[in-house]
Amino acid sequence: MRINLDADQQDAALGAMLWVSQAKGAEAVTEPDHHTIAAAAEVVFGRPSGGPLPGPVDPAGLAARLSGPAAAEAMRLLTVVALVDGSIDAARIDRLVACAQATGFGGADYVRDLAEAAHGHLQAALGCMIRANMESVTGRAWSGNVTSDVAAYLLPYTAKPDPALAARFHALEHLPPESFGNHFFHHFRDNGYAFPGEPNGLSAVFSVPHDSCHVLAGYDTTPPGEILVSTFTAAMHPKNSMAAHVLPVIVSWHLGIKLNDVAASAVGALKPGAFFEAWERGAGINTDLFAPGWDFFAVAGMDIDALRARYAIAPRRFPLDA
Repeated sequence: MRINLDADQQDAALGAMLWVSQAKGAEAVTEPDHHTIAAAAEVVFGRPSGGPLPGPVDPAGLAARLSGPAAAEAMRLLTVVALVDGSIDAARIDRLVACAQATGFGGADYVRDLAEAAHGHLQAALGCMIRANMESVTGRAWSGNVTSDVAAYLLPYTAKPDPALAARFHALEHLPPESFGNHFFHHFRDNGYAFPGEPNGLSAVFSVPHDSCHVLAGYDTTPPGEILVSTFTAAMHPKNSMAAHVLPVIVSWHLGIKLNDVAASAVGALKPGAFFEAWERGAGINTDLFAPGWDFFAVAGMDIDALRARYAIAPRRFPLDA
């Protein structure tokens, strides 16, 4: 997620993060706010840990110093700090919207969704997030019901099991212990997951790339791990990344708002240092595991470390709770 901005532009982005967090006054800025801004400075911009941070920058100041792709990246940082306090706070979201409008991103889907959620239309906003996620994952427009049709898509084997497909995944147990496929098998077995093809298994189209990201990136299935793997995915598969991946996973695993009957939820799982590192690692991968042409079984027998090197997946530096 390293953004190529000069020092003044970095100050503008970091200062705008502070301005958003000061929506209810400078005294209302929380420790998670400060941690998030400091983590952005260190991980995103490569600044020394513990270095000085800029003062607040309002929308006009932000727009005067950032535009285009640089402003788009800054808006992503502002979105994280707007939600890190653990709520959809109207005052913070209004400041986020003001920054988006000033920089030309007022019409972005994720900005619109947050504005709706903050002002009495949470369910409509959640429906938009689910639809964006399905369109990103499937690669096509999603016009179905965001509850029943999504459940049917994610759990296709309930009505029509596929024993032959399930057998292919069970066979991964017999690959060498150091292989990607063997690690994938034990990821499912250790977590008590049904394999694709089994009646309770998730769709292979979703679960194979999603759980491959868990295995290859080294993120577990705890709430912090789920946030990180979706953030990694957002940068790896940048099709409407904020509205489709980052926003829904923060809503689910940090704000505790359940998106659908299949997904779980939790409170307080966003850890800024690891979050920004996950985005950086996902942006660095050279192979999109959600791309239609990616073939899981073609690489299942490879040594997992060799496959990580082949895909340019950087080692983790931050613990999941940093």
